[in-house]
Amino acid sequence: MIGVFDSGIGGLTVVRSLMKQLPNYDIIYFGDTARTPYGSKSPETVVGYALENTEFLLKQGAKIIVMACNTASSVASDRVAENFDIPIFEVISPASVKAIESSRNLIVGIIGTRATVKSGSYEEKIKAMKPKAKVYSVACPLLVPLVEEGWLKKPETVMIIKKYLHPLKIRQIDTLILGCTHYPLLLDKIQRKIGKKVTVIDSSIALAENVKDFLDTHPNVDNLLGKKGAFRLFVSDVTEQFEKTAQATLKKKVLLEHIKL
Repeated sequence: MIGVFDSGIGGLTVVRSLMKQLPNYDIIYFGDTARTPYGSKSPETVVGYALENTEFLLKQGAKIIVMACNTASSVASDRVAENFDIPIFEVISPASVKAIESSRNLIVGIIGTRATVKSGSYEEKIKAMKPKAKVYSVACPLLVPLVEEGWLKKPETVMIIKKYLHPLKIRQIDTLILGCTHYPLLLDKIQRKIGKKVTVIDSSIALAENVKDFLDTHPNVDNLLGKKGAFRLFVSDVTEQFEKTAQATLKKKVLLEHIKL
């Protein structure tokens, strides 16, 4: 079983991508809705959450862990890997690679939570591959709460997106990384406001492709995973809006299972 966790609903964009890349693979998802958003928390707190989330998914039968959260990936992936002897996948590296491959002029923009931007993880990864790359990051703390509230089509959300993207438009970026797995749910609005000439990198797709590539070349791990198309969705707080957005994201009816860590 593939175990996936996120601070809330955003990681379901990764589940959606995994279902496309790996149809029929069993997936278990945990959305930490009671403690969202992670982006405003301290690194120490997020590390603690990530370890608890991983422990929970392993107890449910997960054989690999997908950290579908940019904030947790940026500050906690090393600690999770140190504590658990299983394949751990984080979202920063594959999205960075895809951005470098897509960028024409190596001028890359990143939008993410405060914690992700402050960590400098994307800039570090990109600069390690392309030292001459120019990387500009903007924290967008309001976007995760707006997505969690289901404000995907509100004019206020569009105005906030436009304001956040303005500094990156001035920098004339040619590639934009959606450094939060909540943001693909706003992809059409982000693309419209940043401009059609800018390539937008959906980190959830990059992560799912990375998982598939790994399993294709590691049959010993792939053989441990169930392939009956089972899907379980756990949350730490049940909300009506989560259920609505989850069903809209996955385009199928879902059953929320409430647990407390």
